[in-house]
Amino acid sequence: MSALESRALSLAQGRLHHGPPIAVIDIGSNSVRLVIYEGLTRAPTPIFNEKVLAGLGREVQSTGLLAADAVEKALHALHRFRALCDIGSITRLWCVATAACRDAANGPEFIAAAERICRKRIDVLSGKREAQYSALGVISGFYRPDGLVGDLGGGSLELVDVHGQNLRSGVTVPLGSLALQDLSEMSLKKADKIVRKTLSKAAVLKRGEGRSFYAVGGTWRALARLHMWQTGYPLHVMHGYVIPAREAMEFSRLVHRVNPEMLSRIEMVNEARRPLLAYAALVLEHLVRIARPRDIVISALGVREGLLYSELPTRERAKDGLIAAAQELNVLRSRSPAHGEELIRWTDRFMATSGLDETAEEKRLRHAACLLADIGWRAHPDYRGEQSLNIIANAAFVAVDHPGRTFLALAVFFRHVGLVDDELSPHVRELATARMLDRARVLGASLRVAYLTSASMPGVLPHTPLVVERGSLKLKLRGRFAALDGERLFNRLRQLARLIGREPVIEAA
Repeated sequence: MSALESRALSLAQGRLHHGPPIAVIDIGSNSVRLVIYEGLTRAPTPIFNEKVLAGLGREVQSTGLLAADAVEKALHALHRFRALCDIGSITRLWCVATAACRDAANGPEFIAAAERICRKRIDVLSGKREAQYSALGVISGFYRPDGLVGDLGGGSLELVDVHGQNLRSGVTVPLGSLALQDLSEMSLKKADKIVRKTLSKAAVLKRGEGRSFYAVGGTWRALARLHMWQTGYPLHVMHGYVIPAREAMEFSRLVHRVNPEMLSRIEMVNEARRPLLAYAALVLEHLVRIARPRDIVISALGVREGLLYSELPTRERAKDGLIAAAQELNVLRSRSPAHGEELIRWTDRFMATSGLDETAEEKRLRHAACLLADIGWRAHPDYRGEQSLNIIANAAFVAVDHPGRTFLALAVFFRHVGLVDDELSPHVRELATARMLDRARVLGASLRVAYLTSASMPGVLPHTPLVVERGSLKLKLRGRFAALDGERLFNRLRQLARLIGREPVIEAA
């Protein structure tokens, strides 16, 4: 094998070039985690993710110290994580530590040992900075968030008010799952009193009524995963999962009143986290009672992603996270990324003349769907719709809720299979409103016209507009593009015309 061939094989064609990969080592009160990302971008993609549940914060509240066995387990994990960073040629590495390490008397000793292993300074976050990074993680992961962020770790709970890209100063309280278990001496009755008393003093909760509560942290995600499986929710994506506030409170009561091992589908929760579920549920129940939010929204992004978001230039932070992620998939998987960008402008013109009303959010989702419309082209034609739907419905997107994710998947599904939905999973249909299905069909039908007109090649759509004029749906094929006229193209145009109640016309001249 030549040197050139060897180098070509070492470069993954399925990755984008954002410079060298970056990594974060997060030393939390419950888990120690390494995440390696493809690069520092608006929509960072993990290429490696591993955690060890070391339980550093298990005895800090009662003894003031990090437990010796937890320290040993954490340091062993850090040895492995440093070796993995070396293997991955990581040149930019952030190391952070949270509540247990800042509160324990032997925290500085542990941090010194950890720094020697990591060969990197470890930033022990204050409660204020931990709260700030958690809030930035939510700002990074949601489109125009509005509500309270609650990051429940092993040692502490951070609470911050966010609105759009703005956040207010937060508060930190010692109600992390391990800390609460320790403070209460494993008595849920005592824990209940501690939570009630502590949260009654948290003024930030008064600003939560009628807004969303963004739940950050592994134990709350485990609680939500249990709820998701017990209710038979059709989309197994944790980020953006919504639980109505009353339902969340009732489910929380159930969890902390029964033995976790008796709960249905408890096997979906990591065994090491099960004893902490009751404490996380207690905190959530009281938060809902005091703050009175509209709903609980689960965030898969937190301190690590907030840290990376803070490192981005202002211009990058201002980008739409969903559009950024869709653009990356367009580059990685489409036959022509430029064609995907042209689709946006082509459908903009169609929608502007169609007479169909479109909200700003629907327009945003349509733009993302245009970028994702061709990502399944390498599959067999009979399975492109199904594969595209599965990829989009389950992709690691941010800044899109579950209904929006469903719209994207449906639009690209219809673009491949046509407007019949016999093959559509009934589980996906559960998340789609009648309007959403209608708009997905319209967009899917227009994409079918576009791809048959352009053969997926750039430079065609700007010269072959689709518009509604004088009551007719017209596809204009002018000059050298007039030869594109054909029966199959007209049939697709007619399908779209029927959906919007217009007469189809191909103007070829």
